[in-house]
Amino acid sequence: MKTPRTRYARHGDVSIAYQVVGGGPPDLVFIPSWCSNLEVLWDEPRFCRMIERLSSFARVILFDRRGSGLSDRIAPGPLETQIDDVRAVMRAAGARRAAVWAETEGAAMAALFAASHPELVNALALFTPIPRVVAAPDWPWAADPAARDDWIRDVHNRWGDGEYVCFIAPSLSGDDDFREWAGRLERHAVSPGAAPVALRQMGENDVRAVLPLIAVPTLVMRRTDDRWVDERHARYIVDKVPDARYVELPGIDPLVIAGETGPVLDTLEEFITGTRRSYSVERVLATVLFTDIVESTRRAASLGDTRWLELLEEHKALVRAHLARYAGREVKTLGDGFLATFDGPARAVRCAIAIAEATRETGLDVRAGVHTGECDFTGNDVGGIAVHIASRVLGHAGPGDVIVSRTVVDLVAGSQLAFEERGTHELKGVPGQWQLYAAAVEPAGGLRSPPWRPVLKPATPGH
Repeated sequence: MKTPRTRYARHGDVSIAYQVVGGGPPDLVFIPSWCSNLEVLWDEPRFCRMIERLSSFARVILFDRRGSGLSDRIAPGPLETQIDDVRAVMRAAGARRAAVWAETEGAAMAALFAASHPELVNALALFTPIPRVVAAPDWPWAADPAARDDWIRDVHNRWGDGEYVCFIAPSLSGDDDFREWAGRLERHAVSPGAAPVALRQMGENDVRAVLPLIAVPTLVMRRTDDRWVDERHARYIVDKVPDARYVELPGIDPLVIAGETGPVLDTLEEFITGTRRSYSVERVLATVLFTDIVESTRRAASLGDTRWLELLEEHKALVRAHLARYAGREVKTLGDGFLATFDGPARAVRCAIAIAEATRETGLDVRAGVHTGECDFTGNDVGGIAVHIASRVLGHAGPGDVIVSRTVVDLVAGSQLAFEERGTHELKGVPGQWQLYAAAVEPAGGLRSPPWRPVLKPATPGH
C-alpha cells in the first residue's frame, strides 16, 4: 500500500502531523500511542494490512500526538490539551463527525475526547484500554509506582532497541525483523530523554471519572490470554460507560497488529458500519501496478483548485481507459494515484508505459511501480506482501519512470520489453536486497535494443 502524504494541522502554534487513507464514509480517527511516527509505521507490513482493511470500509485519519513522531517535539501536556489536537486534525481533514478508535494507553485520550465532544464523535472503539496506568488504593490491579519507576529507567537505558514495543507484542518478541522495526520506531518517535518524560506523564492520566459521561455507542475489545494488561481495566470501562459492548477475542497481544487482526477488524467494521461483510480470501499470483502524479501538490498550487480538480478528473479517465485496454483491474484510487492488478506482467508494464507517455502529453508526469507475486484478494480489495513490495518499488521511480522488480523482468523475457538496471536496493519493511529496473518498449523488430538491456540471469531466491 502506498504511504499517504503527511500533512499538518495547526492547533495554535503547534503543528500536528496527520494522514488520510481511503475514501469513506464513514470517517474513522485512529488515536495512537505516544510512541508513534506516521512514516515509520508504514514500514511494518502488519500495520499496512490493518490500514488497508480499515480503509476498505472507512476514511481513516491517522496522526502523531504532540511531542511524538512528525508532530512538533514539545512537551505532551495534559490530555485536555491533546484532545484539542484531535479537533484540529479532524477540522484539517474535513471530518465533521467520526468514529474514534484507540488501543492501550491511547484509549484514555479517546475516552476523554468522546466524553468532551459528543458532537464530533458518533462511536468509540477501544482495544486493550487502560483508563489509569498507575495503581491506587481503589485501583490495585494497575502498575505499582515504584516498580514502574524502575521499569522506566530500564526503558530509558535501552531505548531504541525495540524492547518497549515488544512488551506489548509478546508473540513477536522472537521476530528479529519486528524487533528491528520496533527499535527504529522508538528512535523516530521520541528521543531517549523524552521517553521517560512521556511515560511518567502517561502515569498521571486518569479518565475514570469521565467514563459515565460518554454518551456515544462504545465497543471494548481485548484478547483473552493477554497477560500484560489486566482484564479489569477493560471490564471497568464496560461497567462505567452506559450500554458499552464487550468482546473478547483469541490471542495474547495487547497490540492489535501483533496478533491475528482479522477478528478484531471484523468486529470493528460491524460496530461502525452496522454490517459485517463476508470475506472469502483468494490467494493468487498477480501483477500489481501503482501509479502516482509527480509533484502533484506543487502543480495543484500553481493551477488553483478548480483547474487542478478538472485536470485530475481528466487524468483518472485517461488511466482508466488504459487499464481497460490492457485488461487491468482497478482496485482503488489513492489521491492522485491508482492501484491496479493484472493477470499478466507484460500487460501491466505496457499499460504503465502507455499511461506515463499519455500523461506527459497533458503536462503531467506520472511514475509507476510494478511487481508480481502472491496477492490476497478479498472482495474488491487486494493485499499481501506483493502489494507492499510494489508500493516500495514505486518509491524508487522518478518522473516518467516505470520501475519494476527483478521478478517482473524474469517473467517477461521475450516480450519485446527492454530494461535498464537501476541498482540493488533495500525496500522498507521488506527483507533482503531487491534488483530494480526501468522499463521501456523495444524498437520495432527488437534488433536495436538499447545497449543497457541486461542479460537475464536466474533471480536471487525471493526476488
